[in-house]
Amino acid sequence: MIVLRQGEPFGDPTALKLVHTNPMIKYLTGSPREELKAKLKHYTKFLFVRSPFIRLISAYRDKFEHYKKAFYDGYGRRMLRLYGNQSNPPTTSEEVLSSGVRPSFNHFVQYLLDPRTPRPLNEHWKQMHRLCHPCLVEYDFIGHQETLQDDAKHLLKILKIDNKIEFPPAYKNVTTKDYLLNYFKSVSIEDRQKLYQMYEMDFKLFGYPKPDGLLGS
Repeated sequence: MIVLRQGEPFGDPTALKLVHTNPMIKYLTGSPREELKAKLKHYTKFLFVRSPFIRLISAYRDKFEHYKKAFYDGYGRRMLRLYGNQSNPPTTSEEVLSSGVRPSFNHFVQYLLDPRTPRPLNEHWKQMHRLCHPCLVEYDFIGHQETLQDDAKHLLKILKIDNKIEFPPAYKNVTTKDYLLNYFKSVSIEDRQKLYQMYEMDFKLFGYPKPDGLLGS
């Protein structure tokens, strides 16, 4: 998106260093109302989604299993206090890294299901239909991360720039079916079913099958 916004000749997407806070990324909320309406009507609107439970595992692995201070301080210590039987979890980076203390995936699930958890949820685990509003925004294209390479190429064809820019090779997805079974083995069937109900709309809207085997049904 950043490379496209820079215009032709399009640069190499893999050369980008600053992504999340790049000033080239503009949000609709910064546009006047009439301009916003025109963009929603005339721009090509696309969305990429991921299987909901795989997405949760990926978020957990990136933010909590691999220690990240901001997420540990903002969410992890609360999880450990409420669901990990730790009244005073480690506070400093040195203490966390030396002790190896981390919230478990089950703690993360407990946090998501807990009615005391502040809403709206963080964008990394918020339901996609609440994050990107596919029932309000008429997306021209919805791709899936599971078929990212092919879907991205198709999107570039829709934009008629497939001969001008190439989508970078996708990294190998390590959050596989085996990971799914491994992470959810610590989560009770009852909580798995509650979690499915929480993300059911994402499964249905984006064509992901209900994981009956995981839900004990």
